[in-house]
Amino acid sequence: MEGEYVKMEKVHKFEEFVDRRLKPDLVNAMAESSDLKRNIQMLESNGLTRLRTMVNLGSEVYVQADVPDTHHIFVDIGLGFYAEFTWSEALQFISTKEKALSRQAEDYTRQIANIKAQIKLVCEGIRELLNIPADVHGSGSKH
Repeated sequence: MEGEYVKMEKVHKFEEFVDRRLKPDLVNAMAESSDLKRNIQMLESNGLTRLRTMVNLGSEVYVQADVPDTHHIFVDIGLGFYAEFTWSEALQFISTKEKALSRQAEDYTRQIANIKAQIKLVCEGIRELLNIPADVHGSGSKH
């Protein structure tokens, strides 16, 4: 039954990785997309073609920036790359990216569920091969 413990530990590590790393990353990415979408919609609704703003250079150091034409914006498309979009193109990209992030989160959740089911199946097979009664196995397990 030591193998069962090792497998359960691996599943636990996968779950922790999803909960501590992937879910917060997903929430942050979705929040950033939502903020960008809201800002673009604000630009559109107010008809702003010129903008003065503050830009964070890093380490909370800001500089004033003047945007002479807001009709084209640069959007972080991932891996350190930026693409120039019109407002409507950016909104379409954001929508597509949000859907992809949601699918990715669902895929990770599904993978964890599949791993758990496989572990349970293997452990049940081992229990049957060793002729261990189901109630004895179930009472000692913490997972």
